[in-house]
Amino acid sequence: MSAPTLARTLEAFFKERLMGQRYVSPHTIDAYRDTFKLLFAFLQDRSGKAPSSLSFDDLDAALVGSFLHHLEVDRGNSPRTRNVRLAAIHSFFRFAALRHPEHAQSIQRVLAIPTKRFERALVSFLRDDEVTALLAAPDQTQYIGRRDHALLLLALQSGMRVSELVGLRRGDVVFDVRSHVRCIGKGRKERTTPLSKMTASVLKHLLAEQDSTPDLPLFANTHGSGPLSRSAVSKLVARHARTAAKCCASLGQKDVTPHVLRHTAAMRLLQSGSDISTIALWLGHESIETTQIYVHADLALKERALDRTTPIGKGRGRYRPPDALLAMLDAL
Repeated sequence: MSAPTLARTLEAFFKERLMGQRYVSPHTIDAYRDTFKLLFAFLQDRSGKAPSSLSFDDLDAALVGSFLHHLEVDRGNSPRTRNVRLAAIHSFFRFAALRHPEHAQSIQRVLAIPTKRFERALVSFLRDDEVTALLAAPDQTQYIGRRDHALLLLALQSGMRVSELVGLRRGDVVFDVRSHVRCIGKGRKERTTPLSKMTASVLKHLLAEQDSTPDLPLFANTHGSGPLSRSAVSKLVARHARTAAKCCASLGQKDVTPHVLRHTAAMRLLQSGSDISTIALWLGHESIETTQIYVHADLALKERALDRTTPIGKGRGRYRPPDALLAMLDAL
């Protein structure tokens, strides 16, 4: 395969496959783009070849393996990040396999590179007292404080991803007999989430202070010129968590991020008795298996299961009524 063919294949992968056929999000495009920029820079450092002159013969399994090793050792990336980069490379090579069967053997060797296993920590989430302290942290005498309070409350109740929160428009909030909010989630899937009376009331008051144009961002930046960025939301969550830690010390021991708020919403649903299928729909998960992490993290659920078991070393006993009257009723 000639170098121009590789360049054309990569361009087709982004423009035809990702953007035209799969209609992936800009966030995914950015992640895939950055992967190939890192890969080509690594290969140029090793071989001296410019990215535009590379051929598929240069992108063999050994080179890709060395690149993945470089990410972990030299750049200090985690196995999770390494696997994300590998997923982007695999996606491109699957696309290339359909267009260039003459390179099937080398492509299959790259596709055979496995993801790396790693230890999965239990999800972090907030307790009820920590949630109360966090929601009380913003200064609600100021508009920015009221905006932040509304964002935190919606995140904790809806479990939306940070990308979904910053993408909300004012017309996405519907106040009706059953108030709800619409969002575009992962995979460009639209999802609606019901709002509690408290959340609906807070959002209604926030919208009353804003221009009612439906297409404007629900959570605008300080200048009002556009939506909050993902990094801005992360910073405001961390800032309010530090404030809340002054009256709730346990928050100071946690790294509170927007995703922790999403985990908290899921754990609250689980602890209230919601089944896994409902929680998966609520969060917009593709598979119920993804939602199982919350079952593993729920210690109270495991403790209730333990309470129903017979203690080790003791035989199963028979129920005996604690009162003679109850014994008489049982004997009827």
